[in-house]
Amino acid sequence: MSSTELEIQQKSTDNQQEEVPNAEITATKNDSVPEAGQQDFAAAEQCKNKGNDLLKTKEFSKAIDMYSKAIELYPSSAIYYANRALAHLRQENFGLALQDGVSAVKTDPSYLKGYYRRAAAHMSLGKFKLALSDFEYVAKCRPNDKDAKLKFTECSKIVKMRAFERAIAVDKPEKTLSEMFRDLENITIEDDYKGPQLEDGKVTLQFMKDLMEHYKAQKRLHRKFAYKILCDIDVYMRAQPSLVDIKVPDEEKFTICGDIHGQFYDLMNIFDINGLPSEKNPYLFNGDFVDRGSFSVECIFTLLGFKLLYPNHFFLSRGNHESINMNQMYGFTGEVTAKYTSTMADIFTQVFNWLPLCHCINQKILVMHGGLFSSNNVTLDKIRRIERNCQPPEEGLMCELLWSDPQQWMGRGPSKRGVGIQFGPDVTESFCDLNNLDYIIRSHEVKDMGYEVAHDGQCITVFSAPNYCDTMGNMGAFITITGNNLKPNFRSFEAVPHPDVKPMAYANSLMNWLA
Repeated sequence: MSSTELEIQQKSTDNQQEEVPNAEITATKNDSVPEAGQQDFAAAEQCKNKGNDLLKTKEFSKAIDMYSKAIELYPSSAIYYANRALAHLRQENFGLALQDGVSAVKTDPSYLKGYYRRAAAHMSLGKFKLALSDFEYVAKCRPNDKDAKLKFTECSKIVKMRAFERAIAVDKPEKTLSEMFRDLENITIEDDYKGPQLEDGKVTLQFMKDLMEHYKAQKRLHRKFAYKILCDIDVYMRAQPSLVDIKVPDEEKFTICGDIHGQFYDLMNIFDINGLPSEKNPYLFNGDFVDRGSFSVECIFTLLGFKLLYPNHFFLSRGNHESINMNQMYGFTGEVTAKYTSTMADIFTQVFNWLPLCHCINQKILVMHGGLFSSNNVTLDKIRRIERNCQPPEEGLMCELLWSDPQQWMGRGPSKRGVGIQFGPDVTESFCDLNNLDYIIRSHEVKDMGYEVAHDGQCITVFSAPNYCDTMGNMGAFITITGNNLKPNFRSFEAVPHPDVKPMAYANSLMNWLA
């Protein structure tokens, strides 16, 4: 953790100072605090210091609890809100981070770290113009600060790029990828390429085995075959409904996996533990295949390859990270551009737009990436009718399928992420009763054991990226069921070693600076 991330003492001018690494953290008397409040302030400082220590060891939930206690004791310190915002950012609770960033600025408008926290939350939510406003303010307050100027410049580039993309967009029928690449066969395969090759333009089991070994050796699939896979998957996905029905025969096993997030070597470990995909060993991967982890290209081509090989026994759902905002900020766009071209990154955006939004297994289990809805009486037929060929909207059924999270208490509430909603056990029960479902499976959240059973067994979370981002220390998990026994069976697993390429290696530099 860098020396600019936490605030632990007071400046002589505004009672605030950034952390000095390894400095002794002490609660000292603050002359600006009335005598009657000195005891509460001292206790709050102790809570803050404990929170700082927990944040350094990546115990984010406990750190949030400590900062919350500090705020309860002494709500007049912008530092406490800013530190809690950082912990929320690390947990991807962007909505809560934004609230704390706003509170930090309101508590002390001169405290510039609060503007950085608010900007980080806005960036994470794709609100680039609002983030730019914060950076502009800081840059004006610190005209000689190179770091502040750099952040403003980088965010300005993003805003201008988005404006340019909108300006050149035209309203005309979208071409398929095959139409875009009619000259695909003319792409030359260099003599020194020794990697896997499609057979008569088709994915085979041998190709997939060779591809995985090729990727384990940190080599790249030739662009000709990469483009062909994308063209073929585009044709296939366009014909799929937004809700795909899956029939699992009696006695046969079916496996559901959660987020992979570019952790290719952990994906390989799933196949080592549970067997390669096949017609007798079908899989569903429930979104967030890419971003954060720095082997997202390897993950997505492996998954798309198996989808083409076993179209009726290998399934892929869209996650909230299969979107252009997330990909540009959290690494996938940068990784594709580095390993192939920016044109291929644009192609992935089109492919992701056609991914199904959810799957229904044996008419009894609905699987989606995020969760349930802000409105009652949502039926499976309504979900089937969703027009999905777009970037995820900020509200509505598609947004909530990709972004929502369960909560322990009854009813609905605003999302801790700032997008979607939170839904309680009564909402889950009502939805399952209405649609004659036994339970739902969703992903989207890190869990210590890789899974969590909530809402009286009717809402199950599965997350398949162990030691998420090389920092969280969580297990990964997958779920297996059989066609005549839909009771979920959980298998947790630990992370495996991977080459020394850090998570977020291809992410937009602003995300590393801000968090």
